[in-house]
Amino acid sequence: MPVYVEVALPVPLRRNFSYRVAEKHVSALAVGLRVKVPFGRQQLIGLITAITDQCDLAENQIKNITQVLDTQAILPDALYKLTLWAARYYFTSQGQMLSQALPVALRKGADTAPQEITQYCLTSQGQAAQVSMLNRAPAQKKLFDDLKDHPLTHDEFVSLEYSKAALKALEDKGWVERKARTITIDLSWRQQLDITETPHKLNKQQAVAVSILNQQQGFNCSLLEGVTGSGKTEVYLSVLEAILKQGKQALILVPEIGLTPQTINRFKRRFAVNIAVIHSGLTDNQRLDAWRQARSGQAAIIIGTRSALFTPMLFPGIIILDEEHDASFKQQEGVRYHARDLAVMRGHYEDIPVILGTATPSLETLQNAISGRYHHLTLGERAGAAQKVKQGIIDITNQPLKNGMSSSLINEMRMHLDAGNQVLLFLNRRGFAPALLCHECGHLHECDRCDAFFTVHQGLNEICCHHCGNQYAIPKQCHQCGSTMLMGHGLGTEQLEQALTTLFPTYPVVRIDRDTTRRKGSLEKQLHGIHKGEYKILVGTQMLAKGHHFPDVTLVGLLDVDGALFSADFRAPERFGQLYTQVSGRAGRADKPGKVLLQTHQSDNVLLRSLLRQGYGDFAREQLKERQLAQLPPAWHMILIRAEAHSAADADAFLTKVSQLLPQDKAFEIIGPIPAPLDRKAGKYRRQLMFQAKTRQRLQLEFEKILNLIEQLPETKKCRWSIDRDPQDLM
Repeated sequence: MPVYVEVALPVPLRRNFSYRVAEKHVSALAVGLRVKVPFGRQQLIGLITAITDQCDLAENQIKNITQVLDTQAILPDALYKLTLWAARYYFTSQGQMLSQALPVALRKGADTAPQEITQYCLTSQGQAAQVSMLNRAPAQKKLFDDLKDHPLTHDEFVSLEYSKAALKALEDKGWVERKARTITIDLSWRQQLDITETPHKLNKQQAVAVSILNQQQGFNCSLLEGVTGSGKTEVYLSVLEAILKQGKQALILVPEIGLTPQTINRFKRRFAVNIAVIHSGLTDNQRLDAWRQARSGQAAIIIGTRSALFTPMLFPGIIILDEEHDASFKQQEGVRYHARDLAVMRGHYEDIPVILGTATPSLETLQNAISGRYHHLTLGERAGAAQKVKQGIIDITNQPLKNGMSSSLINEMRMHLDAGNQVLLFLNRRGFAPALLCHECGHLHECDRCDAFFTVHQGLNEICCHHCGNQYAIPKQCHQCGSTMLMGHGLGTEQLEQALTTLFPTYPVVRIDRDTTRRKGSLEKQLHGIHKGEYKILVGTQMLAKGHHFPDVTLVGLLDVDGALFSADFRAPERFGQLYTQVSGRAGRADKPGKVLLQTHQSDNVLLRSLLRQGYGDFAREQLKERQLAQLPPAWHMILIRAEAHSAADADAFLTKVSQLLPQDKAFEIIGPIPAPLDRKAGKYRRQLMFQAKTRQRLQLEFEKILNLIEQLPETKKCRWSIDRDPQDLM
């Protein structure tokens, strides 16, 4: 009797595909194995979702699978169920969701658990060789010196970017040899946990939080709301100690790669265990290695960014999401899943606790905590000797500014710097200037593919569109009138850094934004320099606002926040409140008192005043009430459909047809089609259609009913469209 399999493939079609299985493969079949199959003219790797003895396709239409790649299911049962649930919730194909859950190397067919690895080590001849013979070959000398310390695996050789030519030269000399090393899995940490640092004494609130979290069994979700500097990490460490002593693993998610070195170091100092790290800055092989260590149980702690959510654990114990409010946890392209929501769902499937930690909870999480769905734990006082930060507003209306800085801010900076402290200036605009202006005719140079101005990057000598990536050399003449009097208009971090170097020549300045941290290891190097006191003035974008601990920073200045107060996005007030609270939380974190100064033209703004007077907690609760009155998330639930086309009429026509398929009543609302806030991007016109329902179930069912009808609309051929469930960004 013939055997067939259903295979989920990483393609956007919302269905699985049937294949015949040759007799030689039948005995090895199981749901969850990877298989290589023909798909059109290419070979794709997918996962088996079902095995059957029947198939609706004609015999001449069905193809055979090419290869079975695994001997056992690649994902544990709980993770497999999570991906199937997420595929339905986010209206994507099972294959696309399953491929999100696998490291890139496994999607390309790599082995899940090789028995041995290649290692490079010195031969006896190499051990006796004189290193001075390599003085004229620096690449060989570097590799030789490192091999003297310890052998290198092939993955380490690749990730540390050693020279292949240098390796071959040392092998030809007979100094280096390749050896196959059998992989052994060390689970000794489960028998005895070594604690290598004496834990800090917890204050009363921390001790209460740890006690409550340690008592919880099975699945439950807790919001740990602690003011910045209240010692949330110390609570995580204490809870982790109890989990690790039970022989269970922990998964810790952070929003940015920039926070991983700091987090890893905190955990490494406390526990002598293997820590696996997973983020986009690693090579495919490094990520696969970390995945294997987590899956085999060798890694006791897994730390990573959004994609690490799907890492399998042999002994699942706990999931901790730090800075849970951060928008980086929501994927904005492809499968638009939210790691926070899936982390809670994963905890449910694994039957383990989930902790969401932040100083500024998202309104969705806050509502769940207030309604009793999540346990709500608060840390209201700063840890150790840290004192409450002083706050001040500088009204810059009609004031002369020096590169965006008022004289009051400059004087305050001088006082803090002269006292031997560090100062942090926050400006959420990278580049030299946000626009290029002609001084004669006033023309602002606009991107030819987007409704946005070019940003000037003087260090790179280019103008660049931050929306589509379009870039050119800085023009010599105005495109409008031919004048050579071109100048940067507005302020960016690059210009601010230059100005500060001139204003404070004796105090070293460091700039941290996406431009200065592109090179591998550059962010770690800069953060290390800040902690050692090599830099006195810190300039940065949002990258500096998140979770960093700078004990010597006593003054934080926010230069231009007015844009954040006025936005088309209903989430803007919440985002502003979070950003202000997080940035100001970098000041006065040790025993030195801290101060925060905010420059604005809107000193009487109601939002601003209420945030400074009440603090984020009360401010967020007021925002929740407003959202309920306006019937906006999290009170109601939203799906956003985006469409883009070369003609605005095509995108409008498609979304109009979609809106006609949906119901409209008191519990279901349709908004649009409307232009996106950035109407034209990369040469295409962008339109949006939003629909909201009072209940999540109704939204799910109504949309599932029409999904197939939408895909059959003839208008889909003229535009690209995507579905965003629970959208975080309306751009």
